[in-house]
Amino acid sequence: MKRREFLKGVAASSAIGASSASAIDMISNSLMNDEEAKMTASHFGPLKAHSKNGRFEGATDANELDFYPVTLTEGVVARTYDQTRIAKPCVRKGYLKDGYKSDKSMRGKDEWVEISWDEAYNLVANELKRVYKDHGAPSVFGGSYGWYSVGSVNNPQTLLGRMLNIIGGYTTRTLTYSTHAIRAITPYVVGTDDTGALLTAWPVILKESEVVVIWGADPINTNQIAWGVPDHESYIYFRKLKEQMKKRGIRVIVIDPVYNNTSAYLNAEHIHVNPTTDVAMMMGICYEMMQAGVADENFLKKYTSGAEEFKKYLRGEAEDGIKKDAKWASEISGVSEKEIKELAKLFGSKRTMLMCGWGPQRAHHGEQFHWMATTLAAFIGQIGLPGGGYGFGYHYSDGGCPSPALPIGNALSLNSGKAQATSAFPGLGSMSIIPSVDGEWKSRENLAIPVSRIVDCINNPGKEIDFNCKKLTYPDIKLVYWAGGNPFHHHPGTNEMKKAFEKLDTFIVQDCFWTASARMADIVLPATTEQERNDITKIHTNKAIIAMHKIAEPYGEAKNDYEIYTGILKRFGEKEANAFTEGKSEMEWIKFFYETSKKKADASKLKMPNFDEFWRVGYAKFEVPQSAKEFVKMADFRKNPIVNRLGTPSGKIEIVSKKIAKANLSDCKSHPTWMEPMEWLGSKELVKKYPLNLISPHPKYRLHSQLDNTWLRNLEEVKGREPVWIHPEDAKARGLMSGDIVRIFNDRGEILGGVIVTDAVKKGVVRMQEGGWWDPVEGNGGLCAHGNVNALMPNEPTSNLACGNQATALVQIEKYEKDLPEIRVFSQPKFSKKG
Repeated sequence: MKRREFLKGVAASSAIGASSASAIDMISNSLMNDEEAKMTASHFGPLKAHSKNGRFEGATDANELDFYPVTLTEGVVARTYDQTRIAKPCVRKGYLKDGYKSDKSMRGKDEWVEISWDEAYNLVANELKRVYKDHGAPSVFGGSYGWYSVGSVNNPQTLLGRMLNIIGGYTTRTLTYSTHAIRAITPYVVGTDDTGALLTAWPVILKESEVVVIWGADPINTNQIAWGVPDHESYIYFRKLKEQMKKRGIRVIVIDPVYNNTSAYLNAEHIHVNPTTDVAMMMGICYEMMQAGVADENFLKKYTSGAEEFKKYLRGEAEDGIKKDAKWASEISGVSEKEIKELAKLFGSKRTMLMCGWGPQRAHHGEQFHWMATTLAAFIGQIGLPGGGYGFGYHYSDGGCPSPALPIGNALSLNSGKAQATSAFPGLGSMSIIPSVDGEWKSRENLAIPVSRIVDCINNPGKEIDFNCKKLTYPDIKLVYWAGGNPFHHHPGTNEMKKAFEKLDTFIVQDCFWTASARMADIVLPATTEQERNDITKIHTNKAIIAMHKIAEPYGEAKNDYEIYTGILKRFGEKEANAFTEGKSEMEWIKFFYETSKKKADASKLKMPNFDEFWRVGYAKFEVPQSAKEFVKMADFRKNPIVNRLGTPSGKIEIVSKKIAKANLSDCKSHPTWMEPMEWLGSKELVKKYPLNLISPHPKYRLHSQLDNTWLRNLEEVKGREPVWIHPEDAKARGLMSGDIVRIFNDRGEILGGVIVTDAVKKGVVRMQEGGWWDPVEGNGGLCAHGNVNALMPNEPTSNLACGNQATALVQIEKYEKDLPEIRVFSQPKFSKKG
């Protein structure tokens, strides 16, 4: 539903004695005047923002930039003045008294003391100086993972890295919670990070594909958001796909443990697969393709390396001696032998596009999913053909929508010493970790640990681990500085994380809101929201550069991230502060990035307005070339695999990787391998105690934990608790009905949830969205009153290759009969006066 339609519906239901049209007119003529609107943007899309008396009061659709505005942008307005906003710099009472020697167990329980910005700057700077002096740069962790800002200037994470790099260096992070395993494995398979690889364009799919398989993804839900700014063109193409299903007979098959939004919208064929068993199902399909004689042997021979060795594994002629046929795959996956054999024949006879999501790789042995999906596409043999092959990003940031330029990764570089371009053409610069000003920071080599191993690192300083076919030694982390992120949502094993963080000397959080992470900190610095400062950004698919105008005055004493880091650096010296700013104000950086892009555009004879005109209009748009609408992934490789070699040692798709084989890892073999997950429905002993497989997909009305502190959560919650979907038979066995509050638990923790009984989930599976704010009940063993699903997830790595995170676990559910604990996380914490 479009936001305007949503508002009209609200007006119709609430207006007394007036039509919805007149209510909308009244709003439009007073506050929502498009002529007075200013352009801005968010992870939920571009928007026109309206202010009154220095306050952000509303937003309307930016139809010139957004193909299909979504309701989530309403949350951008709602969160601005939410009661969870941080008004002033704060210090935990015990930390203010005793500093890094304070009682760390009081984190999350202690009262807070508000202090001045001068006091905050001095406190942070002095503690950083102490840690650098006593323990060295690796003891400072500034990985700061999070999705908060889309701006190129005021991105809190990149600016944090820039500051720490200037004053001495730090330990950072690599990979992401969203794509940990896939980013680690795909360079070995196809020679590149396949999460960011350009996809076969939607117009080609609509014209050429006969079968579209959406495997482990819910693109109708997840394309609401983007790492940059979405323009939601993907929804136009999904609507066209639905039309082509009727007109041309395209078969769309969704494979997922849950009948999801995409299945419902497309009325697709749906196959319920057991969680974490997709690899076995794919292997069964490959085996049956061989048996039916429909596997493309010519493609396997010409374009892949190791196919013959892998086929022996499938036939049970090597290693485990097990034949990976449909019967074997069915027993593991819960999908019938008949369906598996039918899929094998279908894929082998029709032009088939495999659209695989990221969810299945957030599991034990998660590396195997995308390796095996690429292998399945190779068996089908249509990689590089129009409408065939595979893609791993159709569910993300409008993947597959024709773009004016090849995307080259995320908008803000964490590695380069020079200002990076966020698009190859025309380009938009951004702040970088290393300043262009000469100094010792230019030769800094910072240690990077896997992002999801931070707890393991804190618990085990000096431990050597395998990672990405190399050895890595954990540093001894003493101070964590987190900005623009919420690790006490993102990280699995929340209760374990709480205990680990008690080992830190100091935990600093820089944020706009009193998130669970902010409440667990020692020092909290209040930052402005994106709409309380000027910035610049772009549409994720490169169709436009957007001016992010300041809409409102900062809340309380909140400051821009750029100003906060500058203030801290001034306590180190003018040299450090000047290196950070390079003599530019925020507005001068914005203009610099735009004009740098314009120079590239001018050289390529692309029209871009001058900066003043751009800032007045609010955007600069770019035309999509016809070639982008005809793009086919890996077409050049298929045309000539000798000239257009892949970035693997063989130059081909590596079904068998000699590099991985050489690493000799026990949990990631030389080829795709079925290995039982640590927790799944086939865990014979563990399922007796915890018989339900919990999965945690991306939420519908927020971005991870963002927007959970707005009225949007009321659209789904049950009595103020996160909803948990359960199959009717599983609910009946436990005496549960929709609307009941339940305790969901395993050995790692316990959380409350609100029951929704539905046959949309497979029997034995329960579904609870990630991103609910963690709200532990004091004196109750860490029970989360609200429903943060990560409290139940294991903190074990996916394997020794990626060391990624997991998002599935076995649990038990029972009705909660006690008095419901109060939800406290969406209100202000307790404050105390100094002294």
